[in-house]
Amino acid sequence: MAAIKLIVGLGNPGREYEHTRHNAGFWFADELAWQWKAAFKEEKKFFGEVARVARPEGDVWLLKPNTFMNRSGQAVVALAQFYKIKPEEIMVAHDELDIACGRIKFKLGGGNGGHNGLKDMQARLGTPNFYRLRLGIDHPGDKNLVVGYVLNKPSAQERQQIDEAISKSLQSMPIIMAGEFEEAMRALHSK
Repeated sequence: MAAIKLIVGLGNPGREYEHTRHNAGFWFADELAWQWKAAFKEEKKFFGEVARVARPEGDVWLLKPNTFMNRSGQAVVALAQFYKIKPEEIMVAHDELDIACGRIKFKLGGGNGGHNGLKDMQARLGTPNFYRLRLGIDHPGDKNLVVGYVLNKPSAQERQQIDEAISKSLQSMPIIMAGEFEEAMRALHSK
């Protein structure tokens, strides 16, 4: 069983995207960094903001790509190749249209559900076999509305639901980091 060595939060850089639904992965990464007392630094060679955390199970890297969502894989592959991190040692936190707002799903592998960040990562890693922490943001109901929906701010109630999902996800990080993935799925999916 592989241990998680790289945790990626997906989002878009820049103040205009900071509070949009598509940045739920960044919100998770920021909260995790705060909890683990880690500070992100701009790392040009990894195309993003990076934090290194000394954990009991070994060093773990946190990454927020600065490449915009549809090129997220560029940052992930640059860091993963440099530190010899395998795809199954990567966990990606991202917004998920196909899950109700405030709900969480955790899984290894699978499709990309049209998510451009996941699509690019799968293409560049050459495999879908990395862990996904899927933070539900709901679907606008019509696929033609998706782009506008993910690039807009959630309502105050939706933001609270997403924040609560992030908080629940952080509570499960010790079991995820211990490699107890089945237990993590049970804990997260029941919330």
